[in-house]
This record gives sequence, C-alpha cells and structure tokens, in this order.
Amino acid sequence: MDNNQRYANSTIDVNQKKMMHRDIERKRRQEMATLYASLRSALPPQSIKGKRSLADHMNEAVNHIKHLQTRIKELGSQRDDLKTQTSSWPDLRSTTALGLAGNLIIGSSGSSSSLLSVGNCSTSRVAVNPCFGGVEIVISCGDSDSLEQQGMILSRLMQILLEQGLTVISCATTHVNKRLVYTIQSEVSNPSCIDFSGLEQTLTKVISSLTGF
Repeated sequence: MDNNQRYANSTIDVNQKKMMHRDIERKRRQEMATLYASLRSALPPQSIKGKRSLADHMNEAVNHIKHLQTRIKELGSQRDDLKTQTSSWPDLRSTTALGLAGNLIIGSSGSSSSLLSVGNCSTSRVAVNPCFGGVEIVISCGDSDSLEQQGMILSRLMQILLEQGLTVISCATTHVNKRLVYTIQSEVSNPSCIDFSGLEQTLTKVISSLTGF
C-alpha cells in the first residue's frame, strides 16, 4: 500500500511539473508574440512589406535603428548650426529697430530693402522678418501717440497675428530717436506658410488707419 501511495504521489508530481512547464512555455510564447508585434509596429510599413519571416523583421529592425542613429547625428549637427546662427540675432534686431527709426526698413534678408523719406515724425513704418521658429515684427511710430492710441494699435496687431496663426511670445517697447519702436516676437508651427510681404502690408494699412499716417 505504501508503495502504491508513493507511486501515485510521484505520478502526481510529474504531472504537476509537466503542467507547470506547459504553462510557463505558453506564457513565454505569448510574451514573445507581444514583443514581436510591438517590434513590427515600430518599423516603417514599407520596410517589412512582403517580408513575413521573423528573421527578416529582425534584420529590418537593425537597419532601422542604424538609420535612426544616423538621423539623430544629422539633426544634432543642424541644431548646433542653428544655435551658432541665432547667436547673432540680438544684433540683427537692434539693427532693424534703429533702421526703422532712422527711416530705413530692413528686409527679411537683413539688407536694406528701401530708403523711405520720413518728413513727418509721426509716420509709422513696419518691418516683418522671419526668425527662428516664427516671425519678428518691428513697428516704428511717432512718440506723440496717446497711451490709448498705442493700446488700440497693439490690441489690433495682436488680433491680426492670432488670425494669421501666430502665437505672440514677447512684446517690447523702446524709444529711438524720438520714436516708439515695438518689437514683437511670435511663434508659428509652419513658418513657410506665412506671407511676410502680405502680412507687412496688412499691418501697415491697419496702423495707418489707426494713426492717420
């Protein structure tokens, strides 16, 4: 009887071990299937089109990772170049503001686009230039404008910029040669969609209608 009991217990233990092994193997296969599915979803569809074997997918994953590493290095280099270029922007902004106040409008290329004879110190001038990730607007007005009129001008300008899809991030006012110079910095998701010349004309018309010049 004892032998039979031991045999029965031994059989149960073996069966339990087999069940545990099958359960572990099933879970392992499920986890691997989930990982492979996640890997496939991370790969560009065109890279695995027509390729069904796991080996092909693994090979494409290696190639994709190498491609991403190369792109990261390229983008890092472009970022460093942009940082170097932006270091000169403060000087460019100062030149633009002084140019407006001195009857010279600076074009988007940074060179003088036209000389404007300003006989009346109240004449308003506008320059719209691209800047990193957005648009810079520099406006020169006569400092004789009342605070109420200045507020109306800024309020209308902000409204137009919002309508153009621009997000204003800063607005500074300075006095240069007895003139008020507003420098507005804004951001936009896609600067290439901005018509700088058209925006400059629109702002000029609005300011002229508000100031009478």
